[in-house]
Parts: sequence; structure tokens; C-alpha cells
Amino acid sequence: MSQVNRSVSARLLLAAGSLVAVASGTVVPAAAQAQGPVPGRSGDHLVVTVRGTGAGDGTHELTCHPAGGDHPDPVGACAALDGGTRWGRDLFAPDAPGGLCTMQYGGPATAHVTGTWAGRPVDARFDRGDGCAIARWNRFVPLLPDVRAQGLGA
Repeated sequence: MSQVNRSVSARLLLAAGSLVAVASGTVVPAAAQAQGPVPGRSGDHLVVTVRGTGAGDGTHELTCHPAGGDHPDPVGACAALDGGTRWGRDLFAPDAPGGLCTMQYGGPATAHVTGTWAGRPVDARFDRGDGCAIARWNRFVPLLPDVRAQGLGA
């Protein structure tokens, strides 16, 4: 490949990355968008209030990057949240309405999560009222208590 072709290719790649950043409304490099959260991100702070689980009930604070707070498993919770975070997608968004869910009751557990994650405000509610809600809850373990281990539901 000639020097001119390499130069043109490099400029096109840089321009494409800039367009991705502009289109997404953020200034995160394209490579970081594809890989997930930016290492060293600060400001991730959540308050988790859980009821109806027995031993896991209460209110806990969680900070990430670095992991801390009085949450029972800050390292595990932060790692699980980082693993599910995708730029341009709200990790805490509820499931779309109208989905087909099993008529399964997972117990009386409820949770309310507030704060900031990946630069976005969080105000999410969780329960275990049907199969979809149970699956959503389980995706957030260990941020939320694993009630399966306590024999409180699927």
C-alpha cells in the first residue's frame, strides 16, 4: 500500500470515529464505545433499597471506579454492572411492555435503585411478580440479593 493510500485510510478512519462520537452525543472514542465503559469513569453511585428478601433487606450505597460503599458485594456488583453496560443503552430500563411472560410468582421481594450510572440518572424498580420480572431481577444479581440462594423463588 502506498504512503498516500495509508494516509487517506487513516484520515477516513479518524473521520468515521468522529462521526460516531457526534452521532452518539458523546465524546467517547469509537474504540471505547465498542468495548463498553471507559476505565477510570467516576461518578457511578447507586443507592439500593431492598424489601421482602429477609436477610438481604435494607438500604445500601454502592460506588464504583473504585468499588466501595456499604453494599454487601461492591466488587461483584460493580463488575456485573460494568459487564452489562453498553453505550447508548439504558442498563436499568424496564422490559418492554407487552412481552410474553410466564405466570410465575417469584416472591414478595422488591427493590428500588437510584443514583447515577455511566453518566445517566437511575430510578429503577424491581419485583418478582412474573417470569420476566424474575429474569430481570436475576440479571442484576449481585447488585440485588440472590433470592434463589435463600429459597425465595426461581
